[in-house]
Amino acid sequence: MKIASIQLEIRDTESASERTKRADSLLDGLHGYDFVLLPEIWMTGYNTFDRYTEEAEEISGSFVSHFAKKARELNAYLFAGSFVEQSGGNYYNTSVLFNREGQLIASYRKIHLFTYGSKEGELLTRGTDPVTVDTEFGKVGLSTCYDLRFPELYRKELDLGAKLFLVTSAWPLARLAHWELFNAARAVENQCFLVSCNCVGSNQGVILGGHSRIVDPWGKVIATGNENETIVTAEIDLETVNQIREEFPQLKHRVPID
Repeated sequence: MKIASIQLEIRDTESASERTKRADSLLDGLHGYDFVLLPEIWMTGYNTFDRYTEEAEEISGSFVSHFAKKARELNAYLFAGSFVEQSGGNYYNTSVLFNREGQLIASYRKIHLFTYGSKEGELLTRGTDPVTVDTEFGKVGLSTCYDLRFPELYRKELDLGAKLFLVTSAWPLARLAHWELFNAARAVENQCFLVSCNCVGSNQGVILGGHSRIVDPWGKVIATGNENETIVTAEIDLETVNQIREEFPQLKHRVPID
């Protein structure tokens, strides 16, 4: 399958509608791809905390309906990144995945909220459930940014059948070395493909790290971005996951630890 990760630049001078139009223009150039990704809370800007509740939407709101339509237009699976979801009296960092017909086939509320110099943990409620979903290519597991530091989430998604991890993110440049390490580690320890989509630019004084990645089950980086807005692309075959797991059967050697 052909996959594309849109490493979108966040500009504080843009409104949500302006940034959405720019994302649309990048998406419109990706006809022929099977999977397309966008970053974390990109429409508002992850670090623009004072707009979280103002721009929050229900899952039935305009963000979801807009990107359902884009998925249909592209005839692609679209992991539209995350947005601030309002549900009842709570707010969540929620990512959404659409199929080729524009159906919302999975939504994931970020489990590990970031509190180091961030108000995310104060403003939002954490999710509780790992999410995997079947696609025509194989089962996919969803995750968001800070989740990368917690291998138990990915192990759970592996046990649920995942062969591909999708990661939406707004990871800062200051911890780029950690980003590169965790992207590879989560792939190789679970013998899964991993595709991440990170922002670039400067958002409320935080320089975002970019370096979105497509990593194979051996931990090899197939494609990567830099620190500029770009689209990272590759062609991968999830059928090779089973072959690799048979060739090097580390997962069969797991020992329960009490």
